[in-house]
Amino acid sequence: MHIWMHRNTTPLLFASCFSREMDGIGNTMQKKVAELERLAEVLVTGEQLRLRLHEAKVIKDRRHHLRTYPNCFVAKELIDWLIEHKEASDRDTAIKIVQKLLDQSIIHHVCDEHRDFKDMKLFYRFRKDDGTFPLDNEAKVFMRGQRIYEKLMNTENNLLQTREEEGESFERTLVASEFIDWLLQEGEMPTREEAEQLGRRLLEHGIIQHVTNKNHFVDGPLLYQFRMNFRRRRRLMELLHERGRSIPESHDSPFCLRKQSSDGGNTSFLSVSPTKEIKVSVGVRRSSMSSSCGSIGYCSSGYYSSSPTLSSSPPVLCNPKSVLKRQVSPEELQRPGGPFIKKTFTIVGDAVGWGFVVRGSKPCHIQAVDPGGPAAAAGMKVCQFVVSVNGLNVLCHDYRTVSNLILTGPRTIVMEVMEEV
Repeated sequence: MHIWMHRNTTPLLFASCFSREMDGIGNTMQKKVAELERLAEVLVTGEQLRLRLHEAKVIKDRRHHLRTYPNCFVAKELIDWLIEHKEASDRDTAIKIVQKLLDQSIIHHVCDEHRDFKDMKLFYRFRKDDGTFPLDNEAKVFMRGQRIYEKLMNTENNLLQTREEEGESFERTLVASEFIDWLLQEGEMPTREEAEQLGRRLLEHGIIQHVTNKNHFVDGPLLYQFRMNFRRRRRLMELLHERGRSIPESHDSPFCLRKQSSDGGNTSFLSVSPTKEIKVSVGVRRSSMSSSCGSIGYCSSGYYSSSPTLSSSPPVLCNPKSVLKRQVSPEELQRPGGPFIKKTFTIVGDAVGWGFVVRGSKPCHIQAVDPGGPAAAAGMKVCQFVVSVNGLNVLCHDYRTVSNLILTGPRTIVMEVMEEV
């Protein structure tokens, strides 16, 4: 049963009604939260591993029987790497760890011929690297929560403060009504009612919690904290521990996965070839998991990996090869009678983002499009050149500027692109 309260209801009535609600839900809700929180930890751990393997070049394009398999790893080599980096004490333990990722559909055999992870010279791939990661409702909530978490942590605001409730002091707290104000201001949700519903989903998925665990999320003066620290560096051994996670590290952990870019976002990328200096994918697909340079749908200026993406935006520490056959200049695009036609798209972001990746500079181009995202539905395609965003000409800007313009703008974007005939 859901109890809807007006935001001006007194704190006493809030506490009374919602304490009864939480008591009514009781152990059932707590178990559900624990299950969802556990799933989120697996997703975050898997995304952190994926990024590390890209950086170490364990994940790369490989050939077998005259066929190239992009962005995959060899099972035996991964087991060697896990032991070498002290993520597992022996091969049997390493296999159990990776099997957990396979069971949660985070990785799969490139031909889907093996349901069990085998310590052999077989090719496996992270689903976020080929666009097959299943974006169910739970995954979308986690990715949304991660993106909001990173956005709060990376911007200057007074939302997270030490405050008191019921005579006790709590660090890094959010006032529910102020949090909703911020969600509306940032264009995350269109109405207070929907913002409140988002807050409830974040709580039910173990991402935030009431400071004393007595109340559900409600638009009012109560205090809430992030229960999940997306920045904490996970140890893979935690996947084998079914009970509680280890004590979180500082929120300022240097291993910070940001919003997810389109790869991180979750779009499919044909090739990911990280350089020694890995760049964080910039994606603008509102999500967060999840994944490649300049992603708008899963976007960030860096990499949509902050943890998944989870992105599906979101951001990936990678430098995918450009899809362009040749670079063109702004002058060539605007030349009368040239081989380009202008198209205009109105794209409404969903819970994950807009579903495309921007890359390049002067002009930027569409590097990847999520086949199931809003951009694809509007008609966007790879290799199109970005002319304007919400009426602002961006022909002379790079993808970081364009990505930031989209990320900080409204949920609905109007984009003009040029497409070669």
